[in-house]
Parts: sequence; C-alpha cells; structure tokens
Amino acid sequence: MYDMGTRKRALALVAQGRSLNSVSRETGVSRSAIRSWQTRLEPLTRTPPCLRCGDPPGTPEDPAAYAYLLGLYLGDGHIISKPRQHYLTIACTASWPGLVDAAEVAMRKVLPQPSVTRLQRGGCIDVKSFSKHWPCLFPQHGPGKKHERRIALEPWQQEIVDAHPWEFIRGLIHSDGCRITNWTTRLVGGERMRYEYPRYFFTNKSDDIRKLFTDTLDKVDVEWTTLARGSDPFNISVARKASVALLEAHVGPKY
Repeated sequence: MYDMGTRKRALALVAQGRSLNSVSRETGVSRSAIRSWQTRLEPLTRTPPCLRCGDPPGTPEDPAAYAYLLGLYLGDGHIISKPRQHYLTIACTASWPGLVDAAEVAMRKVLPQPSVTRLQRGGCIDVKSFSKHWPCLFPQHGPGKKHERRIALEPWQQEIVDAHPWEFIRGLIHSDGCRITNWTTRLVGGERMRYEYPRYFFTNKSDDIRKLFTDTLDKVDVEWTTLARGSDPFNISVARKASVALLEAHVGPKY
C-alpha cells in the first residue's frame, strides 16, 4: 500500500512527459500501479468499514435486519475464521427458497459491502458472506459448538432485540423452528369431526439460546411450554390459540 505522497509524486513525473518505465525505475513503483493511479488516485477500501470497530462503537444501521440475522445465526449459523478473514454461514433447507432469499437480504443489509454467495450441498443451501468484521457483529462466535459454551447477548445486542423482538423471534424460528398442523376430533351434534390447528415449535440444545427465545416470547405476551422428549428439554412449544395467532401474524410458516 503506497501513501498518497508517493502516488502524487509518480503522477507528477508522468505529467512531465516521462515514460512509465522511467518513473517506475525512479520511484520503485510498478508500471501497472502507476497506470491504475492515472484512473483512480484514491486507494480502494479493501475491507468494508465496521461500525463496531469505531470509536465509540456503533450499531448496525438496519437494526431490524440485524435482529433477524442474529436469530438465524444463533439457530443455524456459524463463523469460520481463517487468517485475516472470517466468513458467516447460514445453513438453509433448499426446499425453502424464501428463507434463503431472506438470509441473503439480511446479510447485505447488515454489512452491505462484502460479497454474499450461495453453496448448494445436498438438501441445504449455505448462504455465505466473507468479512473480518462478522465476529465484531456476532461476539458469540467462539471455539466449539454453541450448546457447549455460554451464549449471552451484549448490551447493545439486547437493546436491538428489545426494539425488534419479532424479527429476532422470526429469525430463531426460521432457523431452528417450525410450524406444524395438529389435529384432533370432536363430537359435534353426535358426529365426530376432525379439527385442525397450527402449532409452533423451537428446538435447540443450548439452554442459553432457548432462554433468549422464551424471554423474548414473554416480552410480546406469547405463552409457551417446554416439551421434553425423554429427559431432554430441547423443545419449546407454542400452542395456545391467542399466542399462535400472534406468531401467525408476525412469523408465519417458512416458505
């Protein structure tokens, strides 16, 4: 990376009628670099700016998109770190193209400049974005599986979730939840009739992530219960009519 003084001096020599070869020999700068400066003097920003790295640290410009992406990340997301680079991956079931699109849109809104790609693998589509700043935005990143370590929101993240609870809930359900149709039968006028009703589930092995989910449900007046399979309390169920109606209005089925 050459400083602005070196760039201007090289271009000044070219402006005197000197050849690129002679300017390159005198300054030690390659011809291709000098030629590129003739088109653009300012250096390109290789890494997009990160609000969290500022002084003082900021928050994402689209907090609703961030709340949704945070839910996706805590459910089916992870960050892989490599030298000077990190990439965020959200694993989506390929049969839900709307979810894949929503994950990509959220990534682009939270960090607009990094590229976003899709990788098909079996019945899944991984939505990926490369930036060294993803760990800044998701400080829950760390070694090991999420359910084997403590997961807690930073104060600035909790403020966003408090302001956009439904986006956070929607992200969690879109990643590790589902909407199913239950059915039962009732006697109506002496005739047994089939009755169907929707129900929502959220399943995650992390006690901390389940608590983040249920704490947020409490704040929007959604009643929930823990449905244990065997001795594992991994499933959160929402079945009461009024609570299901709230989820229908704000979350809805995957698509």
